[in-house]
Amino acid sequence: MIVRDRRAAGRSLLIGICGPQGAGKSTLAAAIARRLGESGLAVAILSLDDLYLGRAARVRLAQDVHPLLATRGVPGTHDVARGEAVIAALLGGPGPVAVPRFDKARDDPGAIEAVAAPVDVLIFEGWCVGATPQTEAALAVPVNALELAEDRDGRWRRHVDRALAGGYARLFARIDRLIVLRTADFAVVTGWRAEQEAGLGMARGFADAEIPRFVAHFERLTRHLAAGGFITDARLPTVVVDLDPGRRVTAFHEAGQPASEAGG
Repeated sequence: MIVRDRRAAGRSLLIGICGPQGAGKSTLAAAIARRLGESGLAVAILSLDDLYLGRAARVRLAQDVHPLLATRGVPGTHDVARGEAVIAALLGGPGPVAVPRFDKARDDPGAIEAVAAPVDVLIFEGWCVGATPQTEAALAVPVNALELAEDRDGRWRRHVDRALAGGYARLFARIDRLIVLRTADFAVVTGWRAEQEAGLGMARGFADAEIPRFVAHFERLTRHLAAGGFITDARLPTVVVDLDPGRRVTAFHEAGQPASEAGG
């Protein structure tokens, strides 16, 4: 389908993949890139994670705006301008393009990778890629104990929402097709993240006891995305994929259309 879309568009395509922590976004991105490469297309992958601000920049945000911004992950903790520039260069060329890679073990930007450009397809994956801002009514109510205890006045979540409505909206506006991975039970996300951390081995970013609090930073927008809080494009429909706790696909559908059960 993406091969067909690329040929029909006559230009480079930006494919977004979003989903909860540990849902398998990177695995899916790699699988799609491999299949597209076998079809003769030039493909690159950019992770939203690779656009994280470094630790020192987030400490300044924590001091100037809200302490919760010291933790990487939510809108407002990425270098969006750099992301816009990298995406434009990868889609438009000429290359090579300096693509950043974030070092989670150091909690700071890491190596730079040179990627030939332009590519036929750029896969942009990240937990909130394609997310849309929330309503004021939604922002008014804490979604978990973290927000209730540490964001009593809502400054943090409103700052995140303003960022999402600003630079992130411009970044996501370039997406041609969005694939949304979601789960009906947010409680499984902590386990998925723990499995993800275990797979990092010596490069782990968080100890087991730190994971529930870290995941709580993402609960609001993860639930929002699961409820349909993502961009859609009438030209190239958004595909929603429902996962069970074992990350098996239980249903999928185009946004706005009835779901089809996996295997049906």
